[in-house]
This record gives sequence, C-alpha cells and structure tokens, in this order.
Amino acid sequence: MSDILKIGKYEFKSRLIVGSGKYKDFQTTRDATIASGSNLITVAVRRVNITDKNEENLTDYFKGTDVMLLPNSAGCTRADEAIALFRMVREAVGLELIKLEVIGDTAKTLYPDVMETLKACEVLAKDGFTIMSYTNDDPIMAKRLEDAGSAAVMPLAAPIGSGLGIQNRYNILFIKEAVTVPVIVDAGIGCASDAAIAMEIGADGVLSNSALAHAANPILMAEAMRYAVLAGRASFLAGRMAKKPFATASSPSEGIIQFSGK
Repeated sequence: MSDILKIGKYEFKSRLIVGSGKYKDFQTTRDATIASGSNLITVAVRRVNITDKNEENLTDYFKGTDVMLLPNSAGCTRADEAIALFRMVREAVGLELIKLEVIGDTAKTLYPDVMETLKACEVLAKDGFTIMSYTNDDPIMAKRLEDAGSAAVMPLAAPIGSGLGIQNRYNILFIKEAVTVPVIVDAGIGCASDAAIAMEIGADGVLSNSALAHAANPILMAEAMRYAVLAGRASFLAGRMAKKPFATASSPSEGIIQFSGK
C-alpha cells in the first residue's frame, strides 16, 4: 500500500515518528529507529548533540539511512527561547523541518503553553520553517496553529511519558475535523495497540518515544509499533463495519438445509 505522509514540502513513507530520548546510548537509538521503519526521528537539541562535530553526534549514526532528524524545542518555556533555538539549529546544520514545543507546566504535566506556542509559530512560519506544533487536545487551538503557519498539529493523547494511551479520542476526532493539515498524535502512547487505535480513529501519524525506549526490548517494541501503525492505517482506510446493538448471523438465513428429526 503506497500511502505517503506529506508535511509541507516533505514526504515520508512511514507514518510513525520516533523520538531519540531516554535510550541507553546512540546505537540503541539507531537500532530501534531502523526497526520501527520510521523516516523521522525527533531530537531535543538542548539535550542531544546534533550540532557539535567534535563530540559524539547523533547525526553520525544515521548517515546512509533514509531517516531524517526533526529538531524539537523541548525544554523551552517561552516563545523567544524556541525561536532563538531553531534559528541557531538552521544556521548550524541547515534543518528547517522542526517540532515546536513550548512547555507551560514543567513540574508535573508537561502540558504545552499554547499561547507561547502560537506566538513562536507565527514568527517561525515567517522565517520559512516547516513547523509541526505540539499542542493540547483543543480543536480551536489546533485551527489557530494551522492559520499561524503550522504544517502539522501534534495533539497529546495523554501526558508526555505517561504511557496511558488514547485518553481523548473524541478530541482527536474534533481536531481532525477542524484542520486540513496532518494530525500527528503525540505523547501518551504506551504500546503498539495504542498506536493502532490512534491510526484507526483517523490520525495521520503517531509519535512514540518512551514506549520504545522504556520497553524491556526496545528493538522489538519498535518493530511492533511499525506494524501497529500500518495495521491501524489500513483499518481506517478500509472502513470499519457499523456497530449494532444485537447479534447478526454471519451466514445467510436463506437456503438453510433443514433436518427432520425423529
């Protein structure tokens, strides 16, 4: 099935995006990413080195692959911080596809500060960046981010790193109806079935990090996520059967062979 994910001018064969945090080392990060089939790995540039060529650099582990790095602004709490960070990254390594995160509550929920996110989005869009915006599960804010220049919106399914799965499927559906850009479910995915559910309800993609990095076997979980996203997407495109309150026989009632008992 040829089913390309388009984000701005960029195209990806896989609808699974993975993260680079929380792994024991860069080699495991690479192995899990390759097993996932993902073409896009998000990198917190304030925590993971992709700019200093004199230190161990994550980019070296993906040379010769079809995996693209997606810098994110994790750790930023103000719009001006995120703007300065992405301008620095573009100057250093030339990356213009970015994941915009501005966190409002750094102590407990890691919920985004959507107003600061919106401010940063407006500026970065004028700078020519292709922006994927991490946001809450509010369809109104998702639409405002699209209007401000976001090429994709990334609503949380549950708090970051919680592994709680899809807690807000109706909100995801409302966001899908509100915007025309891709909707990537971000945060809260805990296992492969969570990813499948996200795709079955119509999400255009899924981002997963903690579910892979914290699994007992990250490589195997990455492979499971790969197939879960494919299965969920195929199920969505196929169109599920209608739900019914009562049983319906799977075989036709006409032409049934009648047996006469003695």
